[in-house]
Amino acid sequence: MIIEFESEVFLWDARADVAMHLTSVPPELSEDIREIPRPHRGFGAVRVIARVGGSEWKTSIFPDKRTETYVLPLKKAVRNAEGLVEGGPVRVRLEVLDA
Repeated sequence: MIIEFESEVFLWDARADVAMHLTSVPPELSEDIREIPRPHRGFGAVRVIARVGGSEWKTSIFPDKRTETYVLPLKKAVRNAEGLVEGGPVRVRLEVLDA
């Protein structure tokens, strides 16, 4: 399954010792991902290949119970390479590997 979407970069700072930049998969696409039969992984993670601009990497998306969507961590190397900033837009392509 391949999905593409545009979202916003935000900072998750719920823990004082961890601050991560993330983006949310839109609710309707998150629902499609939830419906895929797959093996259970820790924290409800779903393995994906993510692409933002010219950057591609293997990672996992994680369910966010507050918004009922999946979130994609955006590592620093990708943010720097693609010029992503908190509050700015990001265009994402995800290939779901756990399908």
